[in-house]
Amino acid sequence: MTMTSHAGHSDITNLDAVDRNTLPEDGGPGFNRLIFELSPYLLQHAANPVDWYPWGEKAFTRARSEDRPIFLSIGYSTCHWCHVMASESFADPVVAAVLARDFIAIKVDREERPDIDAVYMTACQMMTGSGGWPLTVLLTPDRQPFFAATYLPRESRGGLPGLIMLLEQVAVLWRTQRPLLLDAGAKLSAAILDLERYNGATAPLDDRPLRRALAAWRGTFDSRHAGFGGAPKFPTPHALSLLWRLSRRLASPDAARMAGATLSAIRRGGIFDQIGFGLHRYAVDATWTVPHFEKMLYDQALFILAALDGFQASGDPSFAAMARDTVGYLLRDLRTETGAFCCGEDADSEGAEGTFYLWTPAQVEAVLPPELAELACHAYGITPVGNFEGKSVPTLAMTTAELAAAYGEPEENLARRLEQARLALLAHRAERIRPHRDDKVLAGWNGLAAGAVARAGAILGEPEWIAAAAEVFDFLQSALVDRHGRLQRSWRRGTAATPGFAEDYAWLGWGLTELHQARQAVNDLEQALRWNEEALRLFADGEGDLWECGADAEAVLGRGRATVDGAMPAAGSVLALNLLRLGDLTGTQRLHAAGERLLRARLGRLGGHPEAHAQLLIALDYVLGPRQQVVVSGTATPRQTEGFLTEVRKRFLPHALVLVAQGHDEALTRLTTLTTGRTAPEGHPRAWLCSGKSCQLPAANAGELGRQLESVSGLATPGALRETPATGGE
Repeated sequence: MTMTSHAGHSDITNLDAVDRNTLPEDGGPGFNRLIFELSPYLLQHAANPVDWYPWGEKAFTRARSEDRPIFLSIGYSTCHWCHVMASESFADPVVAAVLARDFIAIKVDREERPDIDAVYMTACQMMTGSGGWPLTVLLTPDRQPFFAATYLPRESRGGLPGLIMLLEQVAVLWRTQRPLLLDAGAKLSAAILDLERYNGATAPLDDRPLRRALAAWRGTFDSRHAGFGGAPKFPTPHALSLLWRLSRRLASPDAARMAGATLSAIRRGGIFDQIGFGLHRYAVDATWTVPHFEKMLYDQALFILAALDGFQASGDPSFAAMARDTVGYLLRDLRTETGAFCCGEDADSEGAEGTFYLWTPAQVEAVLPPELAELACHAYGITPVGNFEGKSVPTLAMTTAELAAAYGEPEENLARRLEQARLALLAHRAERIRPHRDDKVLAGWNGLAAGAVARAGAILGEPEWIAAAAEVFDFLQSALVDRHGRLQRSWRRGTAATPGFAEDYAWLGWGLTELHQARQAVNDLEQALRWNEEALRLFADGEGDLWECGADAEAVLGRGRATVDGAMPAAGSVLALNLLRLGDLTGTQRLHAAGERLLRARLGRLGGHPEAHAQLLIALDYVLGPRQQVVVSGTATPRQTEGFLTEVRKRFLPHALVLVAQGHDEALTRLTTLTTGRTAPEGHPRAWLCSGKSCQLPAANAGELGRQLESVSGLATPGALRETPATGGE
């Protein structure tokens, strides 16, 4: 197959059918070297006239032999501004000719290679004070960066240098003033490596960082529209999960109000897809109305977790509905034929941003009968003027109660009619040209998403969701593990690639722990322990902290050390919580000590913005306790077991873990000491509630366990605990 046109970013559907065996090493006249890659992002550029290389030694060897600098472009397939730069510049033969004359061009998918992205994003932030994608970096053949920017237009405009002008000027400097560029690259590389170094600083495990973070959020909370700061607004759901915890720990009702108001504002706004559900990336305005339309897997997962926390903490069923709707989107639109989840969906379709999601009154009227069309337009704020370039991003402009009052009918009837309208609009929208879906499977993102779905299934009573989550983990632990047992980062079209990073191991271990809590299968606990132990083996730095790249993997400049909990929480934050929970769940002091050590090391790097470390502070909140373990033992019917579990799940107990032992389970006994001495009369299961080093008398039924949980649901150490020592381990 030959593609003669050079689109800015190609539809890769036909590229998957190309017979690569017939193509020369450089891709031939219709393609470049990216045609041999699996990444949808790289394949989008496989028909560019640019002589792209994927990241690898071949590109750097050629750069050294021909004495040329590297032009490095980093992005991802659902990135709007990546598409813009592709169409303006990388599809242009003039740009391609300038690059071919003076540079070696390399393309990187940041989702496949977060290590490369992290190094050069740090360089960009150091040089410019900001970052983003597409990321444009110029390197020496030894990988040292000497220039960095984000999106650059083809020609200079709006204060941005034009790409052609920049390339030509740098080519001259490379020939005439190279020592200046080399010196800048060496200094910047040294500064990046210096950031990675761990100076041994640690911090005590107390609530001061939690109080400082809460104070910061109080100072930036938008009391009118909810969320934090002004436009653009990001959901940061893990911050909301922490706020639910701080509300209880610090007796701070305003923390719960901020979390609840923000979740509700997001659900009402255009940032949430009101017709098909699911969360868009962020809102470009302060009111949550107009989104940046791409949808990412990790945003959905973190939002589900924050909504579940809100439901348990407040009892408000609207938060449970948020979680339900988002799980529904995941299972319907992001699930692949393997059962695992793909990365996300693009913002663009039909050559423009948001086209798939926008409506006019006329479009609604063409789908629905007049009465339903009028209701839908009122409910979703769809007007002739619109709120985005003459069209409307649907929002929940009126609540069902407000609509019921306006229409003079019972709220239940109106809600039923509105759902009928939504489903009809969704069916019609499905006939539109969909945005591109990045169908690669990433280990870490899937661990997070499947863990969130498993937790939702347990809390909301949806066993089929737990089964769907288990299917994801089965796939990850078969298709993404090589013959040496090494987890791979990415999978697409039957091929797994790139040794997994700390993020992949941490989230896989976290998700398996959640799956164990949801269905209590011994194998899930065993695998969670396995992957967390492997994470320590591959990524621990020997000083209590963590590297991002494995000891057996490529190091770009260094091995990386991400500490901020950004859109995806840092691996160290996740692993610290994993180790603490698994230590408590198995009675293994060694794991708990490793978790505390990592937590102290990361808290030592907290700096002046603790609110930027929400996931780490969730781990801190957990270790401060009081932590509870509920051990259900004895031969129990499914109904009896579910009764005990329901008492735990219907409460907000973020420090509690559950272990179910059916009879004498040797496999479970090998993994945990918590079942030692926990025996119950035949046919009469018991539940032991332990906190710290004390346990209450075994509960004979769910109601009794519920009363005990009420006594320990606060944060003060309960005085009613009997001094029955909880069993400890190694």
